[in-house]
Amino acid sequence: MVNIELLKSELAGIDIRFDEPLKRYTYTKVGGPADYLAFPRNRYELVRLVKFANREQIPWMVLGNASNIIVRDGGIRGFVIMFDQLHTIMVNGYTIEAEAGAKLIDTTHVALHHSLTGFEFACGIPGSVGGAIYMNAGAYGGEVSEVVEYVEVITPEGHLKTYSAEELEFSYRHSFIQNTGDLVIEVGFQLDKGNQEEIDEKIAELTHLRQSKQPLEYPSCGSVFKRPEGYFTGKLIQDAGLQGYQIGGAQVSKKHAGFIVNIDNATATDYMDLIRHIQKVILEKDGVSLEPEVRIIGEEPTSH
Repeated sequence: MVNIELLKSELAGIDIRFDEPLKRYTYTKVGGPADYLAFPRNRYELVRLVKFANREQIPWMVLGNASNIIVRDGGIRGFVIMFDQLHTIMVNGYTIEAEAGAKLIDTTHVALHHSLTGFEFACGIPGSVGGAIYMNAGAYGGEVSEVVEYVEVITPEGHLKTYSAEELEFSYRHSFIQNTGDLVIEVGFQLDKGNQEEIDEKIAELTHLRQSKQPLEYPSCGSVFKRPEGYFTGKLIQDAGLQGYQIGGAQVSKKHAGFIVNIDNATATDYMDLIRHIQKVILEKDGVSLEPEVRIIGEEPTSH
């Protein structure tokens, strides 16, 4: 049993909420409660949290800003750490230094303001800098691996460490961080001097493209499935007649079949059932097995 008084006294000063529903914080607006939801303000509070959790053998994990994630309805045991307050973005020459909780979209606007080019592709990717490194996020022909200079992390034991881009072994939607359990706390992006007007035009064009194609008017977790070799996921789902198909409050978006949107107080279980249904139909119809791109975490709900 966790000693709550000990937790409160040792982690005094850190914003921690108890038994907090995660659906208030996720893009999908689904997810059960976290035992302890923590919002560290800086890396020192983060190190305190990780060391305390390790010593007391309390599980912990980071939710970044929870974009490409489905949290099951049973919630998450132990600490869930949110990076909402770790969002500083600095410019140093041609390098942008962004804390892990900074939003990618905000980072692209800082680059624009300083006439730095190379990061425009990220202007439409929801989510945080830390999550983008974890997943090697990409869109519109670019991915973060192409512009990363260094990544600072906290190791699972609570130590600070810096990786170069090569050490992160980036590949499609993957980085070395997925194997190590390190927490990204800051990233340096190496950009080039550009023309502010051209950068602005590029960002406007990509933002328009995204808004016209993606269902931004409803909560969603971005693209649900990885793209299978030789196919377009959205087209497979469309051709199978699944566009608009709904289970509970979760629906295959009518705007872009590669997305599942929460149109009516969906639960994580609705999402999961819909994902499984799509996988089953596409496997039977096309012989293609769709692999989720979203991370699915947390516990199944216990039935009372």
